[in-house]
Amino acid sequence: MTKIGLFYGTTTGKTETAAEMIQAELGGDSVVTSHEIADATEGDFADYECLIIGCPTWDVGELQSDWDGFYEELENIDFSGKKVAYFGTGDQLGYADNFQDAMGILEDKISSLGGKTVGYWSTDGYEHEASKADKGGKFVGLALDEDNQSDMTESRIKEWTTQIKSEFGI
Repeated sequence: MTKIGLFYGTTTGKTETAAEMIQAELGGDSVVTSHEIADATEGDFADYECLIIGCPTWDVGELQSDWDGFYEELENIDFSGKKVAYFGTGDQLGYADNFQDAMGILEDKISSLGGKTVGYWSTDGYEHEASKADKGGKFVGLALDEDNQSDMTESRIKEWTTQIKSEFGI
């Protein structure tokens, strides 16, 4: 079975909780190895054909601090041939003009380095105005809003993980 590497950054714990739920839905740690980006190295990415990248949007449309610190190191990673799924946490009402921007920033960078994006997610049901993660009516990955739609998180994760299982070929 394909081994999946899940890399996430978290400040308040919401993205970490989502990462744990995603890992569990995909079969637990025998299928998905979780890495907090603050403790990860460039070499950790080489072990996986399939990656999941998780990042909250912080401040006004910025990367979470651990991802911000790792961002330049992405240049040294060969993403060629890797399938990459993204998820993010954010506040679509309080930050409607940059909801999920961090997910879009990371997807832009990693796809420019050869990563193949999978796991696109419809923007239907969200109330944002603009997002760097919105590509023509679809987010580049799973958009979670624990501030305003926490009741939808579990069902969204279940649906999205079913989708990426197929896209990852597992």
